[in-house]
Formats: sequence, structure tokens, C-alpha cells
Amino acid sequence: MSSSPHVLPAIPERSAVRSWFPSLKSDFAFLENAGGSQVPGVVADAIRDYMVERYVQLGAGYRHSIEATKVVADAHAFVERLMNAEGIGKVVLGGSTTSLLHVLADAYMDIWEAGDEVIIAETNHEANAGSWAKLTKRGIVLKTWPVDPETYQCSLESLKELLTERTQIVAFPHVSNLLGEIVDVKAITDLVHEAGAKVVVDGVAYAPHRAIDVKSWGVDWYVYSTYKVYGPHMAALFGTYEAFEPLTGPNHFFIPKDSIPYKFELGSISHEGCAGLLALQPYLRFLAGREVDDRQTVESAFEVMTGLELPLQTKLLRFLRGKKSVKIIGLGDEGCNSVGTISFVHESISSIEISDRVDACNIGIRFGHMYAVRLCEALGIDLEAGVVRVSLVHYNTPEEIDRLIEVLDPIL
Repeated sequence: MSSSPHVLPAIPERSAVRSWFPSLKSDFAFLENAGGSQVPGVVADAIRDYMVERYVQLGAGYRHSIEATKVVADAHAFVERLMNAEGIGKVVLGGSTTSLLHVLADAYMDIWEAGDEVIIAETNHEANAGSWAKLTKRGIVLKTWPVDPETYQCSLESLKELLTERTQIVAFPHVSNLLGEIVDVKAITDLVHEAGAKVVVDGVAYAPHRAIDVKSWGVDWYVYSTYKVYGPHMAALFGTYEAFEPLTGPNHFFIPKDSIPYKFELGSISHEGCAGLLALQPYLRFLAGREVDDRQTVESAFEVMTGLELPLQTKLLRFLRGKKSVKIIGLGDEGCNSVGTISFVHESISSIEISDRVDACNIGIRFGHMYAVRLCEALGIDLEAGVVRVSLVHYNTPEEIDRLIEVLDPIL
């Protein structure tokens, strides 16, 4: 964290923000951002430029390879800064959050014994549930941290009842990709550490909205999808040095165990994607109103994102609350304790029909279980239709919310 006095950044005009995103020049309203965000033009340009100018293998002595190697190294360093991980651990890049968590679970499978326990939150995306559930085939005991259907929360009290001396991992989401509420990661992590276990936090639904800060939260593992944070289709897994130490990554046998992240980046990663990751930096500088690539720029940029997003979130939630036949799935908080991921169901109209009718009006939303199958089952939500999900980010506009409300009003 920066030690200099904190000054809230000025929030730029929405039109200036949107000018960075070529896809936003059309009249289509992207309101399904939790499934994947749009990217600034500089990100797409950087990927193309890399593939045209230095699309070569790493580690050779010629100029193009030296430049390519630096791009990949710099991308790792940038993501470490983005997550506030510098000095406490390393970041592994991969194709998706799901694949990275399966790699992590497989590594633990090699060192655990039958009878060791893993606790998974019922609010998890399946990426952070199925990767651990598969270990029951090797004798690992799987416990479910239940969600309260009234509060939509997994309580610390219920977690305490599940923790034992055999608990190895507690896997939970920072934000459910269906509920939208931000949970207290530090409080959960402190409790788990007191029991001698580690946490694996899924930050996919949190990362597009707030600055990740693994250092202050004290987490062992934290993962997010870069393609949902205005970047290329990749993912990043942070682990502390201590968390990595007993594990052996799956990459080739002759790669040293302590060669991290390489040992965990099976085969290779997207080098052109790394170029795209790096190209997010000028956009963050623009949002922050700063000219340097440091941690303060990251924090300020995400504060601006929050300032742009919250009014949209409030407008949509107030509209939905005015519909007696609508049930918001989650607390539906209008403030900083939730992100702009809003799910709801109608008492008589299928989520499929609602979504289809909205989609037909040049507005993109979504229906379904959102890969939170265990959560939908716990809440009694039909898995085929699921919920209607509207997911906002900072580049959306009040006008787009007005368009959505105009379409939804006669339907609901």
C-alpha cells in the first residue's frame, strides 16, 4: 500500500471512458459483463502487434526472442502489482480460472493423505468446488459450508463448526457470481489460519470492480480471470511463497520444483495474451489520472470504476424492488458492499423468456445457473431456467440502464 496521503481521483466523463473501447461504439448494450468484459483498443492492438512483430519462442538469444521473453516476464510482474502480491508470493498465468484451480488441486492431491478435509462454500462457482470435489476419489473428505437461504451468506459460525485439525483448505468466493455481495475475506482467512488451514479465494466476480489486495487480506491463494477484467482470455493464480513451498507443479520433470511460475504453467501460456495484459496499464493510468505504473495507480483506477458503477447499480436495484413479482437473489445492496452483479427471478415468468425478450432488443443479459449449480440447488432455483443476471461494470451508462428498464418494465 502507498504511504503517501491518499487523494480521491477525479472521475472522468463516461464518454471519455467508453472511447477506449472500440466495441462500445455500437448501439448494443453489454450488460452481461460477468461472463466476460470488453477490452480497450490498446489491449487488442498489443496482441496483434506481438503476433506480428515478435511471435517467437522464449529463451533464445536473438532479439525477437529476448523481447518476447521480457513481455511475458513483465506481464507476470504487472499482475503481481495488480494483486498487491509483490514480495510475498508469485503469480501463475493460465488459460482459465477453472484450469488453474484443477492444477492446484492436483498438486495438493500428491501431498495429502486419506482423511484430510477440504471445505467448499456452497456459494462457489463450480471452478472452486469441482476441482476439490474430485479429490474424494483419493479419500479426501469434502465438507460443504452451507449458505443461509434467508441471508444468502455462509456464516463464520457455521464455518467454525466444520473446521477440524484435518482441514487443509477452505475454498470460497470473494463475490458469488450470482449473489454479488462482497464477503469479508480477511475475517474468513484469519479464522481458517487459526485452525491451521489455508484459503483458496475465487476473486473472479470481485476483480472487475475493486482492487485486489492479497497482501492486506493475508490469503494463501487467490485466483481471477483476466478476460473479465478488461484483458485477454487468461487467468491468474496468486500463491504465497509458503503456500507454494510443499507443492510440485505439473510441468516437465526436468524443470526445477522451485522454478515458479514456470513449473505450474503447464507446457506454455499465451505469450500474446501477456502482451495484452501489459497493455491494460495505460488505461489504468488514464482512469487514475496518473502517469506512473505503480500500486497507487491500480488502487485509484479501481476507485474510479467503483464511482462510475455504483449509481447504475442503485438505479437498477430500485427498479427491481418496485416489482412485487420479482425476487432479487442476494441482498441487493446498493452500496459498496456489493458489486454490479444483480440476479433475480419472477414468480410466474421464466428467466429464459425474460432474457430472450431483452436480448431481442439489442441488450445483452443472461439466464441460467451461472455455474453456481450447488448454490441454485440450495436456494431451490430451477437449474434449467436459473436466474436472470444483469452484470454492470464501470463503462456502462445510465442511458443503458434506462433502456433495460424500459424493456423490462412491461415484461415484469
